[in-house]
Amino acid sequence: MKNLYLFIFLCLGTATFAQSIAGEFDELVQAEKRSAAKKMRLQTNPNTYNYDVKYHRLDLTIDPADQYISGEVTTKYVAKEDLSSVVFELSNDLTVSSVKQRGIDLSFSRSSNNEVIINLPNVQFMTVLDSLTITYAGIPPTTGFGAFIATTHNNTPVLWTLSEPFGAMEWWPCKQDLNDKVDSIDVYITTQTQYTAVANGLQQSKIDVGGGNSKTHFHHGYPIPAYLIAIAATNYSVFTQQGGLGTAQSPYFPIVNYMYPETAAANTTSVAITPTIINFYEATFVPYPFRNEKYGHCQFGWGGGMEHTTVSFMTAGNNGAYSRSLIAHEMGHQWFGDKVTCGSWKDIWLNEGFATYLASMVIENLDGDAAFVTNKNSMITSITSQSNGAIYMTDAEALDVNRIFSSRLSYNKGAMVLNMLRYKLGDTAFFEGLRNYLNDPVLAYAYAVTPDLQAHLEAVYGSSLQEFFNDWVYNQGYPVYAITAHNIGNGQAVVTINQTQSDASVNFFEMPVPVRLTGAGGLFQDYKLENTVNGEQFIVNVPFTVTGVVFNVKKDIISKNGSAVLANENFALNEMVSVYPNPTTSAISISLPATAAFGSCEVYNALGQKMGEYLSPEFALNQLAAGMYSLIIKTSEGSIHKNIIKK
Repeated sequence: MKNLYLFIFLCLGTATFAQSIAGEFDELVQAEKRSAAKKMRLQTNPNTYNYDVKYHRLDLTIDPADQYISGEVTTKYVAKEDLSSVVFELSNDLTVSSVKQRGIDLSFSRSSNNEVIINLPNVQFMTVLDSLTITYAGIPPTTGFGAFIATTHNNTPVLWTLSEPFGAMEWWPCKQDLNDKVDSIDVYITTQTQYTAVANGLQQSKIDVGGGNSKTHFHHGYPIPAYLIAIAATNYSVFTQQGGLGTAQSPYFPIVNYMYPETAAANTTSVAITPTIINFYEATFVPYPFRNEKYGHCQFGWGGGMEHTTVSFMTAGNNGAYSRSLIAHEMGHQWFGDKVTCGSWKDIWLNEGFATYLASMVIENLDGDAAFVTNKNSMITSITSQSNGAIYMTDAEALDVNRIFSSRLSYNKGAMVLNMLRYKLGDTAFFEGLRNYLNDPVLAYAYAVTPDLQAHLEAVYGSSLQEFFNDWVYNQGYPVYAITAHNIGNGQAVVTINQTQSDASVNFFEMPVPVRLTGAGGLFQDYKLENTVNGEQFIVNVPFTVTGVVFNVKKDIISKNGSAVLANENFALNEMVSVYPNPTTSAISISLPATAAFGSCEVYNALGQKMGEYLSPEFALNQLAAGMYSLIIKTSEGSIHKNIIKK
């Protein structure tokens, strides 16, 4: 959805390139915010809940040189309760001339809330299928995102639509809430013969209808929400590629590119990467969701891109080409946003966070780990530029287009939370969970909300993720870590993790924390430490003397600044603490100086596994096998470490 934020995400690892991408991203965000500067009607319309749309036939007449539309929209629908009237949404700027049911004129009225209220001649009983045809015309409004635009490129007229989030009703009568998908559509576009018309699905025909006009027919046979239905027309050049992995069960499909002639050469070069990216997504997730039709790009002039099902509307950069990041982001939406669509605007991260992360994964796959780390670091910098903000929106926030399409939260934080889930679950479980989410028969070609994603990830993880989702999705902020490490001999080191939170809504972020210990000569070893409490200490095996400690090397988790230092023991205290007998066969006692009060003692085996915690300075070790053990003795003067041998 308005993935116009996307130009951002294909940092290739160089500072110059990263700055260029960030600049494009900022321009896109500002363009969107200017066009969505006011609050818009985001509430659902309960007057449209009582029927289920099955089919639309849009028969439209347009002229790219004119901000005007006339049309006839036929809708097949099933009553969800007994109906005496049916309500469609349509801007009051457009005039309805007639409503017919099976050729019979029906009475209707208009409300001040951009509705067409149709009076049925008889009660339509629940589960009964029927149809209505609305004939209308007028000048669509140019508010909000600009849902229907007639302008020019290179002095040639061009017309396009962009309905997200609530602009569909500005140019055709529909039901645009996120509670119903249309099973299939046919779109007929009548315009001047010299122009090429574009819509969702596969082109079926283009016929001459006289008067210098042609009618182009497109059919789309997959469920689709109203906001993803789109049309365009101008003197496009058409360039077709082959997409897909091409198995016997899933054949190849066309990638159809509609380009302005003046930038066609540059765009033909830029879209060459499209089959590579679509193959990567198919191999990683599931087959392209609309394989029986097409994928493609349609150039338009709105600054960014929009993931209309089967044909993403795209803006070329200053060099006349699409950015690879934009291609990757909009294509990613065909899986996350078009096949499975967010079920409310509060869940927009299920669209935008995923598309952003898929574009980041393209960097990882095509450019390597260093570029991937650079990209993640850019997102973390954006997220932590403010101390608060949740991914999931409040009711009030979901009334604000600027908040819905927040680059910091819906896009960047959404993407990095997915990266953290991947880090927490591991690649195998994470991608299996996402494939199950995409293939869930209740969600596929329908709507999903955040708990649906959580449930699928929990099913493969085998444990609850509620704490994670509470901290990272529903609440606000991020942790700041202070990490210390020091050698304790015998090939071991102790790592201590402390954490503060940027926002009071989270009292502690329970997370696996990535720590790297380094040694002389470039040696290093990485650890994934499950941090659940503040001040937690971990004894880790390390095959060298530790000379340094680094936090979050690969930018796997969201955190700001923080510190990671190699610390020294309190040697004076260490000398005054004794553990006896050592070696021991059964029990030990800990002797402390008078200035230090005993707190607790944690016992770890040679693998760094915690074997027990004792609250008395004298305790038995009968349950332990023979071998070497490490003690973390916590006192009022600090923690010290001792090694013992159990015979």
